Amino acid sequence: MADHETMSDLHKEMTSWRRHLHQNPEFGFEEVQTAAFVAEKLRSFGIEEVAEGVGGTGVVATLRAGEGNRAISFRADMDALRIEEAGESSYRSQTPGVMHACGHDGHTTMLLGAAKTLAETRDFNGVVHLIFQPAEEWGKGMIAMLDDGLLDRFPHEEAYGLHNWPGLPVGHFETRTGGFMGAEDNFEIRVQGVGGHASRPHEINDAIVAGSAIVMNLQTIVSRQVDPSQLAVVSVTEFLSDGTRNAIAGGVRILGDCRSFDPAVSKRIEEVMRRVALGVGAAHGCSIEVDYSREFVPVVNHAALTGHAVQAAQMVAAPGNVNSEAAKIGGSEDFARLLAHVPGNFIMMGNGDSAALHNPSYDFNDDVLPLGVEYFATLARQRLPVDQK
Repeated sequence: MADHETMSDLHKEMTSWRRHLHQNPEFGFEEVQTAAFVAEKLRSFGIEEVAEGVGGTGVVATLRAGEGNRAISFRADMDALRIEEAGESSYRSQTPGVMHACGHDGHTTMLLGAAKTLAETRDFNGVVHLIFQPAEEWGKGMIAMLDDGLLDRFPHEEAYGLHNWPGLPVGHFETRTGGFMGAEDNFEIRVQGVGGHASRPHEINDAIVAGSAIVMNLQTIVSRQVDPSQLAVVSVTEFLSDGTRNAIAGGVRILGDCRSFDPAVSKRIEEVMRRVALGVGAAHGCSIEVDYSREFVPVVNHAALTGHAVQAAQMVAAPGNVNSEAAKIGGSEDFARLLAHVPGNFIMMGNGDSAALHNPSYDFNDDVLPLGVEYFATLARQRLPVDQK
């Protein structure tokens, strides 16, 4: 760990980086300036192996020390959200309609800080890949990096990620073994009936009535078709028709979102949803089309490696500030795609009493920057000890 004076200087430097990134947010797969900034910083630390354009706008740096061949990876996300910032800080977003409302500017900064620290000390024995991922919010960035040969070009045996968490006190960490964050599935149900004049309902097949019946019957999926011990959520979020005030709709689109932690539950939700939609549609004389997609898979933490992540967090946090049995989180995270191929851990770090994630008033807490650096650096030294052969 760097001494107090060095970490204090790095903290000031990281704060300037983070606020620069906050002022210049870029949406998923548009992180051209962000990626260039990251690559420039990495090279300025003396890191020679810096690959750009991985998965579009991703960056991967490789640090080597000693003679060890074991490799691990740390990942940070770089993209922002299409949200208009409400804050009035001196470093407010300069891009209209786009802001870092999830703290990816802080995640990128902490991994840059860890890169600088580890590049200076080289007090580990092996290989550390530093993955700066695009388009996490889309749930497409990690897939793009994997499709671009991430695992073949930068092979590693363990993967670790970190996310800030509003409401969790500064200096605290939370994680759990097994399913930690949920899968996100999206669906669209298209109902096609026969529209017509509002005064002649007997001549039409009302898509709104059929669609409404489908929405109501979807509520029985969780309550009657999924094991009560399993977490599942089915939410209709949009109901759109082609009708007007004096015309009964002939077509309806029903869109929504499903959450679960078990692929078997996701499969069950889709099966029952199709059966319900087709059955209700037939009862109302309407044709039905169902599109069901899996945008995010669940974050599943490896048991042994979660133990190592907890140990590293305990080494940098005050006693009692690391919860290894955190509650499951219904939200989703694209890091899950990497964990589906490489065992590892995803951990939450307190952002203090801040606005919620994806809120226009959210801001990353710069006070936690050194803690993230120390966590990653400690994990590198722990998993790649200098005395290993």
